[in-house]
Amino acid sequence: MIRVGIVGLGKMGLSHVSMIRAHPRVSVDAIVDSTGYVLDVLGKYTGLRTFTDYRRMLDEVDLDAVIIATPTRLHADMVRQALERNINVFCEKPLCLDPTDSVVLADLAKDRGLVTQVGYHNRFVGAFREVKALLEAEAIGRVTHVLAEAYGPVVLRSKGSTWRSQKSEGGGCLYDYAAHPIDLVTWYLGEPTGVGGTVLGKVFSQETDDEVFSTLYFPDGASGQVSVNWSDESYRKMTTKVTLWGELGRIHADRQECQVYLRDGTPPIDGYRPGWNVKYTTELTDPVWFYLRGEEYSAQLDYFVDAVESRTIDGTNNFRSAALTDRVLELLVRDAGAGPRTRMDTAAAPAAPADGPGPRRRRTDAVAEKAAHVGRSVVAKGERVLQQLRKRFK
Repeated sequence: MIRVGIVGLGKMGLSHVSMIRAHPRVSVDAIVDSTGYVLDVLGKYTGLRTFTDYRRMLDEVDLDAVIIATPTRLHADMVRQALERNINVFCEKPLCLDPTDSVVLADLAKDRGLVTQVGYHNRFVGAFREVKALLEAEAIGRVTHVLAEAYGPVVLRSKGSTWRSQKSEGGGCLYDYAAHPIDLVTWYLGEPTGVGGTVLGKVFSQETDDEVFSTLYFPDGASGQVSVNWSDESYRKMTTKVTLWGELGRIHADRQECQVYLRDGTPPIDGYRPGWNVKYTTELTDPVWFYLRGEEYSAQLDYFVDAVESRTIDGTNNFRSAALTDRVLELLVRDAGAGPRTRMDTAAAPAAPADGPGPRRRRTDAVAEKAAHVGRSVVAKGERVLQQLRKRFK
């Protein structure tokens, strides 16, 4: 049995407790949270050993792995403490607020031969995994552009402060929502060379962003766009989707299905033909031992358990790949802070004499001169007509 401790009993932490306790090869030996009431209830009705101090749990309980589901600000120190005790780590996303910390933790885990995984569950969604397989098979040839989107009704009014509404805690649409589609883009296309035109906009929140828009640039000339809004009431729950354009076709996927268009002459791909193809999640998703919120949540935990048992240290969603996503998130923050690169007030305009009038005055003068010219023409024409009439009736 894999002996596991769970840290943080918020929405995701409680979900992990439910799923991992039902796993046939796992024993949940301890849980940690700062809320005494939650610990009292779980301790009473589940018999789990509870702690309010994370370090004490690590010191007193012999564990093979921990699942960390705390606010992002706390990840770096908690993960480091576990790795230094040779404990394998599953951590909720994003890994760290500072990508430098993410790289240090990835190096530490590799040096100690430990299994690491970050909770980017979309990589375990059947339709998104099918996109990855199609790209590796070069089904649409060279990818030229990707659009990654996520929308949902999370913040629909101004409300009280929680860690998700505080940038310093790792909250906000960028870290809590946009991290998912951005992680998919880096999974598909690798590391971007840069970003541009980033907007981190507020809709209802006071301290952090509710919408994220940006462009990503990749070494081979491909580009990507990110469009995310967690204040969109037109969606019932979070919806993530990706669209990729290539020389030989197009792929569109969300959690429900993978739509693929292949041009005539495309190299044969097993299960696909030229024109439109649709693969549904029911045929792309393997069954799981326990269903909660979606098969992908259980599938990622099962993958982690398998990796711990087999000592697979370079598996899906390891700290190294999560560090890349963290780096892109940081680039977006820096780019948004820099503001517009090309501004209207610096755009090229016809040069005016150093002591001459400005553009607005020049336009006004031109209109006045044209009006005067028209007036003079009308007067001159009237005088000619008057002279002709005088000659005729003289």
